[in-house]
Amino acid sequence: MIKLEHITIHKNKTLLEGLELLNKILYVENISRLILFVIDDNKAVIGTITDGDIRRALVKSKSLDVKIGTICNKDFHFEWYTNGYIDLSKYRKIDIKIIPLLNKEKCLVDIIDVSKQQASLPLECVIMAGGRGKRLSPFTDSLPKPMLPLGDKTIIEHNIDRLISFGIKKIYISINYLGEIIEANFGDGSSKGIDIEYIREDEPLGTAGALTLVDNYKSEHLLLMNSDLFTDVNFEDLYLDLVNNNADMVVASTQYKVDVPFAIFETEARQVKSFKEKPSYIYHSNAGIYMFKTALISKIPKNQFYNITDLMEELVNEGAKLIHNPILGYWMDIGTPSDYKRAQEFIKHFS
Repeated sequence: MIKLEHITIHKNKTLLEGLELLNKILYVENISRLILFVIDDNKAVIGTITDGDIRRALVKSKSLDVKIGTICNKDFHFEWYTNGYIDLSKYRKIDIKIIPLLNKEKCLVDIIDVSKQQASLPLECVIMAGGRGKRLSPFTDSLPKPMLPLGDKTIIEHNIDRLISFGIKKIYISINYLGEIIEANFGDGSSKGIDIEYIREDEPLGTAGALTLVDNYKSEHLLLMNSDLFTDVNFEDLYLDLVNNNADMVVASTQYKVDVPFAIFETEARQVKSFKEKPSYIYHSNAGIYMFKTALISKIPKNQFYNITDLMEELVNEGAKLIHNPILGYWMDIGTPSDYKRAQEFIKHFS
């Protein structure tokens, strides 16, 4: 996580001091563009400055003692720090790589590195990671399934890092079996610049029962996902689908193909009206990723076994709006040794 003091500079500092700070950023911070945010005595951001701005000022003034505040770019792009959705596509179109987030006093609160962050979603997420994973024994005899290695990361870390890339910084992890290993590995999330809390299931509560163990979600919509998935699902597409369709819940779906090895008759009584030779049928199946209005949690019985599919069924029966969103990239449910082996082979093709 970038330390904001490393990328801010007072307006009265000189070009030389600005160069020194930019040089420090180059070797200390992992940021897509060398940039400083110029602040006044109240720490309000009044402009930005890059190495290019400094070079141009040096050519013009021939002095390293020029004050940063006199040559900084005061017409800069920024966003207010809120809990709302930020459309990053407009910044990509004009090649803006770093977006400062300012509070009402115009002080720098955070930045968005557009080159590294795919979206900025106003969501909290719950990752279900409490299962025993019996089908993956003996791999899961001493490790919880989400902590199985996949390439240079664990399965759950792939998911956490993808959530971070979509701007999701508050994650709850529901744990039970060997959950202390997950907690010891990720802690409070500060090492990744996020906030992680743990939901402890004393007894298995299904895929949705643990949601009731959190007292106060702060986002209007909530993301719920299984921890044993390996996927490049587009969370922004899910979110926009949910909001733009004013849906109560959107479920990520994956295609499931069934090949019938025989001819299928279409009949009326016993008379064959037509037939299809060895047809294939494609179904949209549940991919284990759900996004919904947080208010729906009030429908879930407190601290009882309850599956998210129970909630889906209730929504359908009520005539509420439940939609699905197909995953266009890859999706793997790592539930068996053969699934795990396939994922291990697949990830070898990633650079």
